[in-house]
Order: sequence, then structure tokens, then C-alpha cells
Amino acid sequence: MGMTDEEANLHDLLADVKQHLRSKESAKVVLIGDVMMDCYIHGYANNLNSRAPVPVLREVSREEDVGAAAHVARGLNSMHLEPHLFGVVGDDEAGMNIIESLEIEGVSTDGLAIIEDRITTVKTRMLASRESLIREEQLLLRWDIEDDNPVPPNASLAMYEQAHLALENCAALVVSDYGQGVVTDAGSEVIFSAAKEKNVPVIADPKLTGLHRTEHVDWILFQSKGLELMRRRLGAATGSEAASKLIEQYGWSHLVVLSGEAGVTIYSAEQETVHAPCGLVDLRQMIGLIDAAAVAIAFALSREMNVQMTALLANAACECILAAERTDGFVLSRDDLIHRISEHAWNLQVSKR
Repeated sequence: MGMTDEEANLHDLLADVKQHLRSKESAKVVLIGDVMMDCYIHGYANNLNSRAPVPVLREVSREEDVGAAAHVARGLNSMHLEPHLFGVVGDDEAGMNIIESLEIEGVSTDGLAIIEDRITTVKTRMLASRESLIREEQLLLRWDIEDDNPVPPNASLAMYEQAHLALENCAALVVSDYGQGVVTDAGSEVIFSAAKEKNVPVIADPKLTGLHRTEHVDWILFQSKGLELMRRRLGAATGSEAASKLIEQYGWSHLVVLSGEAGVTIYSAEQETVHAPCGLVDLRQMIGLIDAAAVAIAFALSREMNVQMTALLANAACECILAAERTDGFVLSRDDLIHRISEHAWNLQVSKR
């Protein structure tokens, strides 16, 4: 039994995506957003504390890894793109470690402002399992250290001015908003207007409280729970209706919804909705899902892929995250994506034999 025309077309698209991934061409991507350090503490939780019903974590190992916009920059770099990262860190140990880690990997840190007496955001996740059981780790606690003070106006202005200049001959602009003060109303207005003038497509990962900053942005990233929350706020009957209302309200070109085991859906203002189903059975975790999708979309834009190919690539990137046994130290790469795309193409062929 052979493939239908639709399946054959999908197989050809997967082959085209794989060919793009194997290309060695580079492109500049400007990235502005919050920069932080992620810390992972692994261990065993075999007992409860004698004084309170909380698990006692016996630490086995810990790792540090760059997070948020810095994690996106690392992913872009691993895809052989040229990230120009703009953000802020404090003049503390965590801030210096972020800069050192990025520079070791060949990611330029020229656009990172070091703010005196500022506390660099550190998110620590404590994960554990029972020592006697063969089971995946579970998150016990997340402990955040962050600075509530706004980024100094002079530092913010200088950062956005530099980012503006860097947009020349740029394939995409990525804005990664984790609510830590780098992405502001004034800064967004400046950088989005500049990108529009220079014909640079914008990818934004916004906080739901910051949607007002994203008018007329080309690519917006949501997780499915974010769309569900907006569906309720808008009084829409379905996620599709909510997506249409949001696209119309904010003038977005595309809304990309990441749904874990349900795959990736791209709603568009002027094109039909495209869905790429997840091919995984065992989902292990979701940390870094939006970052991986932002990297994939930036790569797709640098290669002028159509929306369906972009959905396939973003879905493959999400699958790499969902299948990762541990997130600390995990870097999305072309080889990972080629493997996932090849799996989809192979499954399509096998199902028709």
C-alpha cells in the first residue's frame, strides 16, 4: 500500500527540512531578553523530615547551566547561526559564570551589560527519586534568586540602541521575556519598529501580561496552557477560536502553540492552520520547550522555509526537549533535529508497508 498524495507531500517536506539542516550556511540572529543561570540539584528522597511532612533530599550531584535568553543563544550557536545576544547580568559569581560559559562555547557576550550591585537571576531546581525504585526524577522544589529592581534606564537604553544597530543584515530578531526587566514597553516599541523598517521577522516569547508589547509581531510562542488561559479570558469556545481572536486583536502573523504530546500547531493570519503531531510515546520533561522552538523558528526563517516546514522543524525541536533524560547541559543541535526528522520520515514509510 503506497502513500497518499498528502503523505508523499509530507515526506518530501521532511526531506527538504533535513537538507536545510545539513547546509553549512550561517546567518545572523539578534536576540534580546532576560539572562539567568539554571542550577540543577539531583539526589534521592527516601524519607520525610521528622519535624514536618517534607521530603529530605540527599544530594548526589549538581550542575549549572545558562538559562532563558542565554540558553536560546547557545541553541542558535549550536545550529551554526550567529547569535548577537543582548541582556544584563549582575557583577556577581552567577553573572560571571554565565559570561564564561557562553564565551567557552563561542557565543559572543559583547551585548551583555554587567550591572553593578545587581543580583543575577538563578533558578535552582531540586530533583529526586526513591533510591530503591527505578523511576524518573521528579521536581521537588524550585528556588529562585532574583533582583526586583528595574534595569537602570541608561543601561536599558544603551542595550536597545546596540540591538537596533545589530539588526542590519539580520535573519531574525528573537525577544525572550521571562519577566526579569530586560523587555520593557519602551524598548519593545523601539526594537520592533526598527525590525519592521529593516524587514527583519520577529519571534517573541512574551509573558501573558506583556502581550500589549507584541502588536504586529510576526511569530508569537505560547505553550498550550497559555492559550487555554487566554481562551477563558476571551470567552472563546475553542483554542482555535481564541487563537483567531488573539491574532486579530494584536495583528500577529503567526501564533505557534506548543502542546507537548499533542505536537505543535501554527495559527496564521493569512494562511491555513498547520499542525505537526508529536511522535513520542514517553515524554520525560518540558523544561526549555519554548527556547528550543524559538531556535528552530529562527533557523527556519534564515532558510526561508514555509509555515508547514517551520511547524515540522519546531515540533522536532520540541521532541528533542521532551525526550531528554536530563535538561542540564542539554544543547539542541542539528544532529538531534536531523535524527527526529528522519524518524518521522521513516515512520511515514513503515506505516504504508
